Amino acid sequence: MSLETVQSFLSRYAPDIEVMTRDVSLASVNDAAKGLGVTPPQIAKTMALIQGDTPILLVLRGDARLNNRKYRDQFGVKAKMISPEDVEAITRHPVGGVCPFGLPEKIPVYCDISLKDFDEVFPAAGSPGAALRISPSRLADLTEATWVNVAK
Repeated sequence: MSLETVQSFLSRYAPDIEVMTRDVSLASVNDAAKGLGVTPPQIAKTMALIQGDTPILLVLRGDARLNNRKYRDQFGVKAKMISPEDVEAITRHPVGGVCPFGLPEKIPVYCDISLKDFDEVFPAAGSPGAALRISPSRLADLTEATWVNVAK
């Protein structure tokens, strides 16, 4: 179902972007890089966090880690991950397939500037076996993301 919501979103807003599916898991950064034939930093990992009662999605390059101080300076709160059980309920995407496309309702999306190191990145596409290829600027445009600097 989640893969279908991503495909529906893309058919409406970016019909030129094709979802790539694989028979292997693309759920981790390393698995995705291997399965797609790219380097781990090129994977655009999506983290689901909660700020008070508001969920947000943060997309960063695959080898980046969240810098807690930068995050607190940017958002005014400590970073708090959404539990794996709640991620799917909020995004309709299973862990390993979470992405900022095809969401059931508007969730604020933030793209870390670390993505700008690449011409193309590879985010998940709603399923642990699906991904897509996109430029960081287009990813931000399609998801109405705000650029932030919160990675180390």
